[in-house]
Amino acid sequence: MARDGSVVPADPQALVAVKKKTQSSRSWILFDSSGQGSILDVDKYAIMHRVQIHARDLRILDPLLSYPSTILGREKAIVLNLEHVKAIITAEEVLLRDPTDENVVPVVEELQRRLPNASANNLQRGDRKEDFVGQYDMEAAEEDESPFEFRALEVFLEAICSFLAARTTELEMAAYPALDELTSKISSRNLDRVRKIKSAMTRLTARVQKVRDELEQLLDDDDDMADLYLSRKLGSSSPVSGSGPANWFPASPTIGSKISRVSRASVATMRGDEDNVEELEMLLEAYFMQIDGTWNKLSTLREYIDDTEDYINIQLDNHRNQLIQLELFLSSGTVCLSVYSLVAGIFGMNIPYTWNDNHGYMFKWVVMVTGLFCAAMFICIIAYARTKGLVGS
Repeated sequence: MARDGSVVPADPQALVAVKKKTQSSRSWILFDSSGQGSILDVDKYAIMHRVQIHARDLRILDPLLSYPSTILGREKAIVLNLEHVKAIITAEEVLLRDPTDENVVPVVEELQRRLPNASANNLQRGDRKEDFVGQYDMEAAEEDESPFEFRALEVFLEAICSFLAARTTELEMAAYPALDELTSKISSRNLDRVRKIKSAMTRLTARVQKVRDELEQLLDDDDDMADLYLSRKLGSSSPVSGSGPANWFPASPTIGSKISRVSRASVATMRGDEDNVEELEMLLEAYFMQIDGTWNKLSTLREYIDDTEDYINIQLDNHRNQLIQLELFLSSGTVCLSVYSLVAGIFGMNIPYTWNDNHGYMFKWVVMVTGLFCAAMFICIIAYARTKGLVGS
């Protein structure tokens, strides 16, 4: 494969149709600041050369390797690995991996819709008012509060939070009826159904927890949040100097205007303190609250499952206690009948003895007295067990 890769114009309606043709671990889609997308089929060296990141950072986005959810701020890029969204964000463009994936296609469409909100509209208006370009661009820069990288980051965070929230809602809709059915009827089918739901909940909770922990870690470290201000760093490092890397991607006729707009936006962003991360902090807090709400829903579902398990265990313990009581009754009756059988065995032995002669009338008395004695012994055993609390009232 060539180092500079191949470029194919992106059509959001045809992404699913060409999935089999472009299905590759090296397939990317590139979005510029105007929202225009291009399908790329490049190797990792071309990507590293383009965004100037190390191989270890690019390895985080490898779908064949298992890496936790990560948002890394580098000198000129943001490396983002959140569930199925694996992207690299720079101050001027976005590289998104595997755009033909069914879970990534909605993200692609959302990027095309939301990325050009400020820059494209401002450029069109500026073309219609050439006499007031300078004044208008300054006002546009002031109105455009969110840098390009934050708009892209917001799209990804919203997609992941919405995706996990939807999975949680689906799990809740399946879990609560299954748990209620299990409490009403304990069967192997219902138990297996709840077991599968609990396994799915455990896996989903772990995924939500990873995203939540990553956002919480970012919010706790102002330095990490400051590293995500790419436009600010681009404006302070003079992006139009010739010391930058060679551009392997086909040059855009509006690249100069893009850089100038990014520079003006970065100047507007840097009017305050350079260490001010309030804008990004508010953005992350909003989605942290959303993912935290999803995590709370899963925690509530886990507690409901645990309560159901406790209820089922109580029911099973009650059934076991009833079986033990039944066994006690049967064992007591067996002991009493064994006494009756002993007396019958003694009088039924075929041994000649003299006192058996002329005493036939004693048979009924022996039977009656032995039966009454066995019944009295059974009642005494049950009364003793009831007194000690071995059987219920």
